[in-house]
Formats: sequence, structure tokens, C-alpha cells
Amino acid sequence: MKKSLLLATLLAAIALTACGKKEEAAVEAPAAAVMDAAKEGAAATMEAAKEGAAATADAASAAADATKDAASAAADATKDAASAAADATKDAATTAADAAKEAADKAAAAAKDAVKPAQ
Repeated sequence: MKKSLLLATLLAAIALTACGKKEEAAVEAPAAAVMDAAKEGAAATMEAAKEGAAATADAASAAADATKDAASAAADATKDAASAAADATKDAATTAADAAKEAADKAAAAAKDAVKPAQ
């Protein structure tokens, strides 16, 4: 049993020594490749941001132009409607004045006929 224990201890020591001396290839991160990839990613991100900003500016400009055109059209329509309303009011006032003049003339003629002595 003493020999078995001694043999087991020796085998364990050899196994531990073999495991401890095992050399593994060191894995080195290719720093240059990582940095290049990071730079390319940053450049692509910046380019996308620039394109997005340009597209946003173009859309805002188009919206401003459309708003300006709509406001101009609304102003023109309002001006036309106001002009039409003024013309209609003028026509109605002229018609009313003519009707009032005609009524006054008829009333004056009726008053003359009423005042004339009967012949």
C-alpha cells in the first residue's frame, strides 16, 4: 500500500508538472486591425450623420417652400374673396339706392297728385 501511495503521488506530481509546463500559443489581438476597423466604422458613422443632416436640411427647406407657397395661395384667395365681397356689397348698395330713389320718386308723384286740386 505504501508503494501504491508513493506511485500515485509520483504520477500526480508528473501530471501536475506536465500541465504546468504546457505552453499555449499566446493570442495577440491585432491592434492595428482593430484600430483600422474602428476608424472605418467612425468614418462611416460620420458620413451617415452628414448625409442624414443634409437630407433633414433639404426636407426642412422643401417644407418651408411649401408653407410659403400655401400661405401665398391663401393670401391670394383671401384677397379675391374680399374683392368679390366688396363688389357684391357695392352692387347691393347701388341697387338699394336705386330702389330707394324710385320709391321716393313714386312717393313724390303720389304726393303731387294728392295735393293737386281736382279739376
